Amino acid sequence: MASKFRLAVLLTSTVLAQAAWAEDVTLTIESWRNDDLTLWQDKIIPAFEANHPGIKIKFAPSAPAEYNAVLNSKLNAGSAGDLITCRPFDASLALFQAGQLADLTDLETMANFSDVAKSAWQTDDGAHTFCVPIASVIHGFIYNKDAFAELGLDVPETEDQFFDVLEKIKEDGTYIPMAMGTNDQWEAATMGYQNIGPNYWKGEEGRLALIAGTQKLTDPQWVEPYATLHRWAPYLGDGYEAQTYPDSQNLFTLGRAAIYPAGSWEIAGFNQLADFEMGAFKPPVKNADDPCYISDHTDIAMGLNAASKNVEAAKTFLDWVGSEEFATIYSNALPGFFSLSDFDVQLDDPLAQEFVSWRDECESTIRSTYQILSRGTPNLENETWNASVQAIKGTATPEELGESLQEGLASWYKPQQH
Repeated sequence: MASKFRLAVLLTSTVLAQAAWAEDVTLTIESWRNDDLTLWQDKIIPAFEANHPGIKIKFAPSAPAEYNAVLNSKLNAGSAGDLITCRPFDASLALFQAGQLADLTDLETMANFSDVAKSAWQTDDGAHTFCVPIASVIHGFIYNKDAFAELGLDVPETEDQFFDVLEKIKEDGTYIPMAMGTNDQWEAATMGYQNIGPNYWKGEEGRLALIAGTQKLTDPQWVEPYATLHRWAPYLGDGYEAQTYPDSQNLFTLGRAAIYPAGSWEIAGFNQLADFEMGAFKPPVKNADDPCYISDHTDIAMGLNAASKNVEAAKTFLDWVGSEEFATIYSNALPGFFSLSDFDVQLDDPLAQEFVSWRDECESTIRSTYQILSRGTPNLENETWNASVQAIKGTATPEELGESLQEGLASWYKPQQH
């Protein structure tokens, strides 16, 4: 009897084991984009699961402001999901260096991305890539087409034309020429300095030279954008100094301002709020025949939790994240977040298509302060916020700002200490 009982137990355990193997693998995604939940549930996950039987996906986001802390505690406790949505640069690099993100350098899908696209999720020497790039945001200017038509304005291509347009809007008096405040500081740098700056420092050429120490923040190409920002001040409307980021958004979407210095992440929200037709133009160049550069900033990617027990299934999903199918679904569901892949993704939203078309005309770069140069104290990114505000207000000269920023960077960053 005992042997029969043992045989029954063995048979039962074998059947249970086979049943467990036959069950679906469920992969959990950690993310800060809690506003994307319905997009993942309604579009992305069904598209993947339809062609990948046996792999289920669960999207489990945290609140954006809490994501880094929540993710770090989960990773340290061993309770994090299989797939980790990656912020650009140092936060994700630290996870890789701590052994918490797997090396994805040899993942087949990485062939679909350029070096610039991968730069936000690589080691400093570019030898290891640890997240699959998903999307970037592009900087430029969104404008009220109705206002431009009403005032007989052409879209500016050069800086002279840009300031001529601003002056005409100001003279007419119907609209605030440009909606941007300095209260929150970051907009002055992100939608100001980093928007127009790449045309001065020639995009990647200047950015990489700053990292290498062969250019300095006191060089003309890094100082001149501050002088241009100062010229914005008369066109930002009364009380711009106290104007918050939401204030600026409201001024534009309510039709009270004609131009909005923008990141493409505004598109979806503006589409819902503005009852006028919008257009976009890229940062104006100095001379009509100058090459153009755009801030096409790496924003979001996805990596593999090194402690995941479902590595092969997770790699299957990550390979798909690098595919043309994923790029098309994501880019159209979130207009203004542009695929970083090399695929020619067709966009349904005309404003988003306008932004992304600049990739064919201009060289892409990323924000100059984000890679390597903001690791020390003082933090160059935060210092650039303050410098951009001071430039607009005129509380310091562009040269003084350049000297202050250079001194701060050189105080801790060795390549700038010669």
